[in-house]
Order: sequence, then structure tokens, then C-alpha cells
Amino acid sequence: MSPGRAAGRRKGAIRMLPPFDSRNLHYRSPFGAQPAGQAVFFRICLPRELGCTAARLCVQRAAEDPAEDACPAGDALQRFSMFWAGMEGDRQEWWDIHYVPDAPGLYWYWFEADAAEGARFLARLPDGTGTLTGDGAGPRWQLTCYDPAFRTPGWLAGGIMYQVFPDRFARSGKPKEGVPADRVLREDWGGQPAWRPDERGVVRNNDYFGGDFKGLESRLDRLAELGVTCLYLNPVFEAHSNHRYDTADYTRLDPLLGTEEDFLSLLRAAAQVGIRVLLDGVFSHTGSDSVYFNREGRYPGPGAYQTPASPYFSWYTFDRWPDQYDAWWGFVTMPEVNENDPAFREYLLGEDGVVRRRLRQGAAGWRLDVADELPDEFLDGLRRAVKAENPEALLLGEVWEDASNKISYGHRRRYLLGRQLDSVMNYPFRGAILDFLRGGKAADFFIRILDVVENYPPQVLRGLMNLIGTHDTERAITALAGEPAEGRGRDWQAAQSLTPEQRAQGLRRMRLASALQYTLPGVPCVYYGDEAGMEGYRDPFCRGCYPWGGEDAGLLQWYRRLGRLRLNAPALREGGFRPLAATQDALCYERVDGGARLLCGVNAGGEGTALRLPEAWRGATVSLGGGRIEGDTLFLPPEDCAVATLTAGDAPPAEAAEGSRQTVERDAGI
Repeated sequence: MSPGRAAGRRKGAIRMLPPFDSRNLHYRSPFGAQPAGQAVFFRICLPRELGCTAARLCVQRAAEDPAEDACPAGDALQRFSMFWAGMEGDRQEWWDIHYVPDAPGLYWYWFEADAAEGARFLARLPDGTGTLTGDGAGPRWQLTCYDPAFRTPGWLAGGIMYQVFPDRFARSGKPKEGVPADRVLREDWGGQPAWRPDERGVVRNNDYFGGDFKGLESRLDRLAELGVTCLYLNPVFEAHSNHRYDTADYTRLDPLLGTEEDFLSLLRAAAQVGIRVLLDGVFSHTGSDSVYFNREGRYPGPGAYQTPASPYFSWYTFDRWPDQYDAWWGFVTMPEVNENDPAFREYLLGEDGVVRRRLRQGAAGWRLDVADELPDEFLDGLRRAVKAENPEALLLGEVWEDASNKISYGHRRRYLLGRQLDSVMNYPFRGAILDFLRGGKAADFFIRILDVVENYPPQVLRGLMNLIGTHDTERAITALAGEPAEGRGRDWQAAQSLTPEQRAQGLRRMRLASALQYTLPGVPCVYYGDEAGMEGYRDPFCRGCYPWGGEDAGLLQWYRRLGRLRLNAPALREGGFRPLAATQDALCYERVDGGARLLCGVNAGGEGTALRLPEAWRGATVSLGGGRIEGDTLFLPPEDCAVATLTAGDAPPAEAAEGSRQTVERDAGI
């Protein structure tokens, strides 16, 4: 976006500009999160009638304790005088300043002015613009400042992730040894997972369909056809539930999944087809039925529940030993660990610890379960251990909210400043996609997307795990077309399936959702079976068996085409994001990396619509979806989309340079 266009200077038009816009390069440059030491240019546009005699940029470094933000101490709050920079017509004037953040951290900023009638302030609006107010306590803007040495793995960018719940994806039928006798082994592949409590009121999660490493290895060709480059496995270590989030032994693979050699064979076979394997690290708690705690007495060695003399006793916190102890969200089968206990940290993070040993075997990295439950000191040490073993190993955290400003347990987290996580699961994008396709406003979609794009470091953005469903949510097609499950129990959820009309709508919306998922900044992650049209409400109904031979052929082919698109669209690797147009039900945006461009337009409404495009897209050919481009207009049928690409030689140089900036085109009605 050129500065003149951004400022809205049009001959014959008298237009009052917004006082500030953090997503417009004319007001703030560079856009988004910045490395420490990078100068940031700020510009505000004030009404001349305000009688402003001085203006200031106010910057406050966010405290670890959010309560301290209200009363900043020492140099946490700084004010910098701005310079008068000329007129905008005869009714507005510009003030500007360069500011250099000197250390990684989270900064809040706003503006204040000395006016003829007293102090005035600029407060943030949801879309990043500002409004004049007499209240100095209004909403503020965020500047994320990260370590200049922050590096993330480059291999994930531009790829595709695929999440597998190991028990439910594919089974080889290979006999297993050492399987505990209290497991229920089911032969009805595709049956509904057990969910009713037993006679003691306990849901045991002990029914198994037999998915295993060898079964998964036999289906790698199917994943390769989808363009998958990273396979994320839910927990694979020994545990006594089918979800395996209650680890029994970090050093052993679960016997139902196969042997160590089966696992290594999977890693080797995946590498041969260009797929890396990401493991699930459950480090905030163990199972009570484990080598470490051993409440059920299954294991021969003494656990912390049995004796304070156990080598694992210091891992846990007892209010009154042995039956009163800290447990994850109160689940007594999942006793919490003290992650800063030296013995626990050495067991996991030491040179021969669990984390480094699996990386040494060929795993590509770790997804961290419930990252909010892991203290900063542990995450710092975990990153050091992972990167010491392999600088290109991935460390990805489960965070459901905006991870750049997340507060957990009264403590502000520093996940994305360069010394902890490489990236995170992107639940905010999921919410934006589903809400838009279920009747939300396109402008609200862009606001939510740009909140993340503005707040996250670029190296985090390129590795975001963009999901529309996981093992913890409703299946995407069910969320898009089924009745809401809020307030409805498992009895109701278990009995539900989409009607033919709902399913038809769900399939249409799945195409739109996946088009967005595959073209927004980050890396799409397909939850196994979403590409096949699998239905289901929340756990355990979202964890069914993959329907081999019963897939929706049309949807599966659509996902294969999306996979080829990502392989051949360099703008999706780490290109900038630029919204182009929005109506109530339709939107379009582009991704730009130098001269390479990609356009995505989606119409979620029931009527066709037309959207104006920049000149660079005039006459371009749509490669995916039912839309078409005629002249400078994108025509989108009802509930349909369009994806088009341009190479460096297709777009005029000036247009290519303009589009490479991550800014919002306010003139497009966004």
C-alpha cells in the first residue's frame, strides 16, 4: 500500500482520516511484531480544531503480574515527545516519532495530546484504528518485541500437517506382546467409542480399536497424496487409556501400538516420502497408574503413592500423603508433577533424557500438551535441550488463546519472545473460520485474523498449526452444519448424526473452511478423517475410526487439490497477508512474497456476489473453486470460493511491491 493511498488523498474529496491505524504503514511502520533494537515509526493525525500544542507516544512494558500494569513502577511507563510533521489538507495535522524498543517483551502503547480544552488520548478500536477520548484508561495497542536471535525451523513453512489419534487411524492386525489384560480389545472397526461410566461412575477409556504403528506406516502413501509433510501423533507412550494422556512410562511405547522397531520403521518410512513425525509431550502430569506414581500397584517398583522413599516422590506435591495430592484439573488419575523438580527435569531434559533421546531417534520435535500448565523455567530448559539436540527440531505448544499476551494462573506468559516455543496451535483462526461460515461478518473475520498476524513474530506465523478440528473439539463438519451442543450431554451427542440436508451443507462449508485454512498465514493441520467427511461431537465422538473405503470421494479429492496448491504456491510459505475486500458474507485476501501472489475469495452467503480486485489480478485464472475473475472483478457463486495464483512475471512491479506489505485496505470496506 503506497503512503498516498493509505492516507486516502483523493482529488476533490474532503475526508477526515482516522487518528491512527496500527495496520496501515502510513501510521505505523514496520507492521507487526519486531525484534528488539528495530526502530518503529509512529504517526498520528489529529483534528486541527483540537488546538494541539504537544503530542506524546506512551509506551508501557507489560508486567509479568498483570495486576501491576495498572500501577507501573520505575521506567515501565515512558512518554516520548512527538514532532509536528505538517498538515493533511486544512483540517488535520500530523505528528510523528521513531521509537526503538531495547529489549524483548510485550509493550502497550497509546498516544496523548495537550489540547486547548485539556488532555486528549487515542484509544484503540477493535480493528486497530484509534479514536479520540478524554479517558486515558482506554484500550491500548500491543507491540510484541522478540529476541533478534529468534529462529524457528524452516522445514515446516509451506507444508501440511496431519494429526492422528493412533488407536483410531489404521491397524495392521500384527499380534502384540505384553498387552495388559484389563484392556477391552474391539473388533468392530468404526464402532462408536465407549463413553458410558462403569458401575462406579468412572469413564475408563479402556476400549481399543487396535490402530498401530504398522497400520499407520501402511497408509503413508495416502498421506503423501494429500501433500502431508508433518505427521503429528497424539501420545504414543505406555499408558492405560486409549487417549494415552495419562503416561505410565515415558521410556516405553504402548504395547498395542507396537515395538521400538515398529516405531523406528515408521520414522524411516515417513522420511522416505518426505514426512516428519511430531510427538506429543505430556509433561504437566503423569498417570496415577504409572511407574512413577503407581497408585494401582501395577508396577513392581515403588511409586510415589506407595512410599516417600520412591525415587519419584519429589516429582509430586502431596497435601496429605498418599491420597491427597495435586491433580490435573482435579482428575485423580492424572497427578500433577513439579516440572521444576531437578530429578524430573533431568529425567526428561537431560542429555540422555526422554526428550533428547526421541529426537536422536529421528522424531522431528514435540507438541506440548497444555503449555499453560508448564512453568516458564521448564519451558526455557526444554527449549535449550531440544535445540541442543537438533536446532531444526520443532517445539509447538497447545495454547487456545492469543499466545502473545496469554495470562495463565495470574502470570503473563512469554511463549513467543524467542526463548520458549517455536509456534502454537492456532485455535483463534479456527474460531474465526467457523464463526464466519456459520453467519458471522467478514469484517469480524479479518479483525480476528489480523490480531494474530499483528501480534505474532513472523517466524512464529509461518509455523502456526492452523486447525479447524482436533481431538479436543467437535469434528469440523459437525461444527459447521450440526446443531450446537452447548448444554447437551453425552447421551444427546452420542445419538446425533447429520441429516442429509445438514451433511450436504457441511460438505459445502468444509470446502470453504479448508480453502481458508490452507491459504491463511501458517500451516494447515488436517485432523485425521476431516478430509473424509467424518462427523462427531466432542470427546470421544470426535475420535472415531478412520472410514477406510467409506470416505466422501469429492471432499477427499478437494483436499488433494489443496495439497497440490500448497506445493506449487510459494506465496504461502511466508508471504505477507493483505485483505482486499469484504461484504457481509464474502471476503477476499491475498498472500504476497516478492512477485509471487495467491488470491483467496470465499462467499459464505446464499447469493452470488462480486468483489473488486487490484489491477494486478485483472483477468487472472481461477485454479480452485467455482468463482471466476472477469476484468478487475471476482465473481463468487453462493457458498463457493476461488483461489488463483500469479508468478513474478504476471504482476506489475509496483503492484507486487505494494501487496507485499501486511496492511489493511480500508477503502475496501474492511
